[in-house]
Amino acid sequence: MAKVAEDKSYTYMIRCEDDSIYTGITKDVERRMQEHKSRGKECAKYTRTHHFLRLEAVFEAQSWSDAAKLEYAIKRLSRKQKEELIAQPSLVNEMFVGKLSGCGFVPMVVK
Repeated sequence: MAKVAEDKSYTYMIRCEDDSIYTGITKDVERRMQEHKSRGKECAKYTRTHHFLRLEAVFEAQSWSDAAKLEYAIKRLSRKQKEELIAQPSLVNEMFVGKLSGCGFVPMVVK
């Protein structure tokens, strides 16, 4: 799992059992993945019915606002573009240059 820093926020992409891709934000990646896996009241409505399979990508942002902007931008990508971002997380800043001015994102290692 990605290491958590207290003042950072994270945008993440998970693969669901039906091969769909869910994108969300959190301040604690490990805790959030456990919530998605549990399918309890804390998990997202989407992952309650589209069960969590694995964490695919995590991007560190400097603020919650930046993480939310990236989440919104990723959700607007085509499936093909999402798959490209999962395959090459280092493309995150290139893909959104000009759209997310002033924001910088660091791809995290997913284990």
